[in-house]
Amino acid sequence: MTWSDHLAKRSSRMKPSTIREILKLTQRSEVISFAGGLPAPGLFPVEALKAATQKVLGEQGSAALQYSTTEGYAPLREWVAEAHRTVPEAVQVVSGSQQGLDLVAKVLLDPGDKVVVTAPTYMGALRAFDAYEPHYLTVGVDEQGMLPDELEAALKEGPKLIYAIANFDNPTGITLSLERRHKLAELARAYDVPVYEDDPYGELRFTGEALPTLYSLAPERVIYGGTFSKIMVPGFRLGWLVAAPELLMVVARAKQAADLHTATFTQMVAHEVIKNGFMAGQIKRVRDYYRGQRDAMLKALSAHFPAEVSWTEPQGGMFLWVTLPGGHDATELLNEAVKRGVAYVPGGPFFAGGGGENTLRLSYSIATAEEIDKGMASLGSVLHEALQSAELV
Repeated sequence: MTWSDHLAKRSSRMKPSTIREILKLTQRSEVISFAGGLPAPGLFPVEALKAATQKVLGEQGSAALQYSTTEGYAPLREWVAEAHRTVPEAVQVVSGSQQGLDLVAKVLLDPGDKVVVTAPTYMGALRAFDAYEPHYLTVGVDEQGMLPDELEAALKEGPKLIYAIANFDNPTGITLSLERRHKLAELARAYDVPVYEDDPYGELRFTGEALPTLYSLAPERVIYGGTFSKIMVPGFRLGWLVAAPELLMVVARAKQAADLHTATFTQMVAHEVIKNGFMAGQIKRVRDYYRGQRDAMLKALSAHFPAEVSWTEPQGGMFLWVTLPGGHDATELLNEAVKRGVAYVPGGPFFAGGGGENTLRLSYSIATAEEIDKGMASLGSVLHEALQSAELV
């Protein structure tokens, strides 16, 4: 049987993750990878989780191992609701923030609907949306985030959804400024368009004052996506949506068809860990570590990269964005970089409408300071040679 003859048309839009494919190239132990945005395992609160696991199994074992409600474990929903100054009915627990993207797309998007995204944007969101056959309207960014004039021009085309990462964007590391947050909320109201605010990195702020979420500025139309992956552990696959209860009722029906509910056991263990103020110390520990990682990479970039190359200086998160002079292709340079023991993600796949060939994303989350310096020295040599070769042509 030839299965390709029997696939649904939508399967042709299900593209492989570029990052996952690049990770296959980095299996050699000598390759230092700056490709995947993997949380540093040394930050996982293993002992706290071990104690919570024993307590949950000892005191609530039967309930923890049983089916539960689609909306999520009630105490965990209450914790999230309190953090976002809303009611538990406005919280839906999901199996990782990626499921949140899929569920929202499933209930909001019909084939041909228009979705506003930045250029570049998180490729995981594009892959989640792709199966529902949208048409992307791309909006450029600068150091303050999404460009308001381009956003309004896109909104005049009647999109069904705006997708935004306001804090420490993946892939660029850029933060949407306070003025532009207000402008985005204002335009979304004026054109009556929902907003998906993806915020996996919001707690990872190194410098500057915390800014209000888009949800806090326009709770009636913003769907906020949060996760424990970057501040606790990614392996739990535990996240949440905060949105109008009217919408979440429909999202819950879609989730029932997908997985019935997020794992009861992991929800109960997570809540046992966080319920008495544990997260304040955990978040400080995580922030301090990633701040040092970012600083190490910025130092290494300044030391080893050609002067013609530029990069962002993120106020938080796990990524920064590198721009090469026009005419250079980061994808073409990747194989040579891997040969020299360093990997990154080329920027092209982050652009829904094409382009970005001269850009790349670097993650500073998991390499040691020594590996960061060594890796940037190797990548810098590749870039120096590429620029010199171009000058000789």
